[in-house]
Amino acid sequence: MALAAIAAPPAGPPDLRVQLRRARVRRRWQFAGLVALLAGAGLAAMMIGPMRIPPRDLGAWAMGRLGFPAEPIGAAERLVIERIRLPRVVLAACIGAALATAGAAFQGLFRNPLADPGLIGVSAAGALGAVGIIVLGHRLTPALPGWAAPFLLPVAAFAGSLAAVLAIYRVSLHEGRPVMATMLLAGVAINALASAATGFLTFLATDQQVRDLTFWLLGSLGAASWPKVALVAPGVLLGLALLPFAARALNALLLGEEEAGHLGFDVWRTKWIVMALAAVMVGLSVAFAGVIGFVGLIVPHAIRLAAGPDHRFLLPASALLGAALLVAADLFARCIVAPAELPIGILTALLGAPFFLWLLLRVKVAWQP
Repeated sequence: MALAAIAAPPAGPPDLRVQLRRARVRRRWQFAGLVALLAGAGLAAMMIGPMRIPPRDLGAWAMGRLGFPAEPIGAAERLVIERIRLPRVVLAACIGAALATAGAAFQGLFRNPLADPGLIGVSAAGALGAVGIIVLGHRLTPALPGWAAPFLLPVAAFAGSLAAVLAIYRVSLHEGRPVMATMLLAGVAINALASAATGFLTFLATDQQVRDLTFWLLGSLGAASWPKVALVAPGVLLGLALLPFAARALNALLLGEEEAGHLGFDVWRTKWIVMALAAVMVGLSVAFAGVIGFVGLIVPHAIRLAAGPDHRFLLPASALLGAALLVAADLFARCIVAPAELPIGILTALLGAPFFLWLLLRVKVAWQP
């Protein structure tokens, strides 16, 4: 009997290995589903619009661009695909991925499910920097070399976003640790301050600038072009490539800063890297698409509900779902009131505000003793 007991394999570890294997398989399928969702949204956005592009023509264009023999398509269809819809889809995917990934990073860094670039003032501060350049930049442009002028607006938006992150984090510190309630209140205050300053600059703006700023502050991808994609994509791709390297540290931070330090992570270095990369992504998004709210709040929570809080999966999955969400939202924005175009920030707010209220109710229940 003793020999039988010794020979019998333990029940615990095999069950754990089976669960881990199933979890890996499930995440692979979830990741593949997100890739398919993004591809479907992109194809729909390429085909649907005032000029319908049939799947056959889109396929022929793609085959021709790849160097395979294909039937030629009309010059108008080619122009719409290459100059209008494809850069818009790519820009929407970049900005959606940036906002969603930055939201997931902020929530992990501050250990708060309500942290979002729009809610804690990061987007508003980035918008303030960009609006300042739009309204007052004509005084700075003559003093800059020609090659630097196109970078002035994104640099200002990034500087505003980074300043907001640093201020929120500094104000929320108490005995070396961020206090979540103080962080949210500081974010609300910075949001209000940046919005007030933006309103003052709007008051100083000319009529043409006011018309441009009104639509820009509500979020829009109507001015998408390949030069803008070339300016946005490198910073976004840099953040998407580097933030996953901080995933293990963000997982450890969920336990607390001291615990993460005891596990061997450089907490301060992780904070600075995450804040800088997230600020770059948010600043670029605000600079070229305006203020688009709630993407960084909705997407990470949807991924957490489906796959759990592990940042190793959460960050890349948030990027894919955020890209798909904004591509789909932009498609609705330009079709729902055609031939006019609805600001995309209105759509994301209509989707995100009810979700935020539900999240508040859920967090309130969780905090009850």
